[in-house]
Amino acid sequence: MDRPAEQNTATQYLYPRIDPYDQRMLDVGEGHRLYVEQCGNPDGFPVVVLHGGPGGGCSPAMRRYFDPEYYRVILFDQRGCGRSRPHASVEDNTTWHLVRDIELIRETLGIARWNVFGGSWGATLGLIYGIAHPDRVANMILRSVFLMTQAELDWFYGGGAGSFWPDVWRRFTSLMPDDEQDDLIEAYAKRLFSGDRMTETRYARAWASWENTLASIRNDGPGGDSPGEFARAFARLENHYFRNGGFLEHDGWIEANLHRLADVPGFIVQGRYDMICPPAGAFRLHEGWQGSVLRMIPRAGHALSEPGISAELVQITNGLRGQSR
Repeated sequence: MDRPAEQNTATQYLYPRIDPYDQRMLDVGEGHRLYVEQCGNPDGFPVVVLHGGPGGGCSPAMRRYFDPEYYRVILFDQRGCGRSRPHASVEDNTTWHLVRDIELIRETLGIARWNVFGGSWGATLGLIYGIAHPDRVANMILRSVFLMTQAELDWFYGGGAGSFWPDVWRRFTSLMPDDEQDDLIEAYAKRLFSGDRMTETRYARAWASWENTLASIRNDGPGGDSPGEFARAFARLENHYFRNGGFLEHDGWIEANLHRLADVPGFIVQGRYDMICPPAGAFRLHEGWQGSVLRMIPRAGHALSEPGISAELVQITNGLRGQSR
């Protein structure tokens, strides 16, 4: 008898490991060069993978959510992170720069329309890209929805999630003096952009640890520290974007513009116990997005590596194999 998805590991649901057939550094302007790779079928239906963070970078596991005989899979590291350069840079690094970068990748690779696959910040970026360019999107597959609202930031950096993880929250907040406790994003910004590499790395690891600990329902207490260079890019970029409200015109911008996605099919996969991006956001997204399907995963948190989430995502991408190329 098959075990429930949440009792397995995510890798059981993924396609075998695969190497890229194309890797390149793409000059996107303003001194930024992006790492871009392609794998799967060069003549297959294209899908672009948008990683989380901002600042998380893509990973080899992200290639494995797609049938390599059917899909042409495009992954890239967004500005300032992963193998893109300059590393950990926030100069000329906004949401609208990223949207422009996605379009440049599409045009450079000669793609007319593609599927958009992303989770967490990748879901945010996918939604913004889709709103800006709905005619370029065949389907959207989004996980662990983040709508880039102040309410979500208040939940995660203002004590909401901390009420469920008080011990881990105390570790995160205790690094700041009492008079800076009312705005932890700003307090961390002072250290993450101090100009001293050791100071920036120390606080970046604390920032990353707070998020990483809450990512999976299987976690129970702080894990190990992230590598210094990864944490520094991850924390600086997240902080930069969050301080600036995702560079959107107003709070709630995504929901106010969902009508532009009315003709774009969407699949939303959300962990029921997501502590980083509470399910209320995914539910509101589904209610406001005509043509979307919401699949709430029981006993799952935020991470792509949650078995139930991975199983559902592969089922969706398999189900889309019949679309016309």
